[in-house]
Amino acid sequence: MKLEVRIGAGARTVELVRREGRWRAQLDGVPVEADVVELGAGVYSVLLGGRVYEVRVQPEAQRLRIAVGAEEFSAEVFDPRAWRSRRSSALEAEGRQQVTAPMPGKVVRVLVQPGELVQARQGLVVVEAMKMQNEVQSPKSGRVERLFVQEGQAVNAGEVLAEIA
Repeated sequence: MKLEVRIGAGARTVELVRREGRWRAQLDGVPVEADVVELGAGVYSVLLGGRVYEVRVQPEAQRLRIAVGAEEFSAEVFDPRAWRSRRSSALEAEGRQQVTAPMPGKVVRVLVQPGELVQARQGLVVVEAMKMQNEVQSPKSGRVERLFVQEGQAVNAGEVLAEIA
């Protein structure tokens, strides 16, 4: 998976490959050896250059808040695959829409409440699958009519998470 990460004015290319249960990374084309263990939802222990770091990652709207020790960063992460799909879906969905889980996983965060007004592409629910957190977004601007899930609940691919009218 190849991503572009922007922190402040700087931009870096990060390529991640999972092999034999470990992550291999390249930062701007340079291999980086790191051991990463997920301690809990959004909390990681990272062994890098002989030092251990506790990293906390919290999704926010279109950014990630990353805390490493006492330092905090706000990062934008761009996935070229997501960009291609956004380009082809510039128009909002119309009418009542059911928002479904893209893959099986566990609901780790519910970001909205029934009756709440949301914007198109606003995060509704965070589903963890294969140790990655995926924000499920609203296909349209509207009102959250119903939520069908709660935090901690397991979901199947295609299961309805919310309804937007």
